[in-house]
Amino acid sequence: GIDLVGMCVNDVLVQGAEPLFFLDYFATGKLDVDTTVAVVGGIAKGCELAGCALIGGETAEMPDMYPPGEYDLAGFNVGAVEKSGIVDGSQIRAGDVVLGVASSGPHSNGFSLIRKIVERAGSPFDLKLDDGQTLADALMMPTTIYVKPILVLLRVPSPESRVPTIHGMAHITGGGLLENIIRVVPDGLGLAIDSSSWKLPPVFDWLQREGKLPREEMWRTFNCGIGYCVIASPDDIPMIAQTLADFGLASQTIGEVVQASGEYRVHIA
Repeated sequence: GIDLVGMCVNDVLVQGAEPLFFLDYFATGKLDVDTTVAVVGGIAKGCELAGCALIGGETAEMPDMYPPGEYDLAGFNVGAVEKSGIVDGSQIRAGDVVLGVASSGPHSNGFSLIRKIVERAGSPFDLKLDDGQTLADALMMPTTIYVKPILVLLRVPSPESRVPTIHGMAHITGGGLLENIIRVVPDGLGLAIDSSSWKLPPVFDWLQREGKLPREEMWRTFNCGIGYCVIASPDDIPMIAQTLADFGLASQTIGEVVQASGEYRVHIA
């Protein structure tokens, strides 16, 4: 449930919008009370973390549509932002810095490939990774919800009595690092990402090794430890990073905006 909310609220957040309310849709063949309570409880927790209201939803029993034990879950949220406060990437300039904010894990993306890799590896869910987590816990870690710290950066004056100017933001979902950040970068500009600037978390390292995945496939499919990106002037990056740290979020500079060159606008070295 938290993952469903996180995917939605983080997506509206990149425009500078504050999530206001959320609705869910839960459908199954025969209602299992324990499963339903767990799912809806997760949605409620996600809304609490995002600071938005769970105002309603739909629970449907359709025995002819779903086999026993299966269910379908969907949701959406509405956010609001003043027209003058919309973050659309139009202010991005060459020389701006890309600040990568840590993810908690795969964040609900790439799981078709994850399931194949895990099955081929013999489903070793109890395997201890290098950080001490089991494989199961690492894969199922709830999506990080970035709403509260980012809204602080956008709207609350800092101790220096100024607000850092965020030029663009990206939520790293399907398409990974190769396809998500560049969506907010104006034509004529590209991205130079330095993959050595952060350590690949153990769960992604395991997926890459067990799946024998080339680097480019990793960048295109997974967030690889970077769940959210903020693009800003180098002068504002320290203030942004400190605010994120105050909320317990690790971040690091992972690249910069450059003049576009060649056929591809995103270069990950």
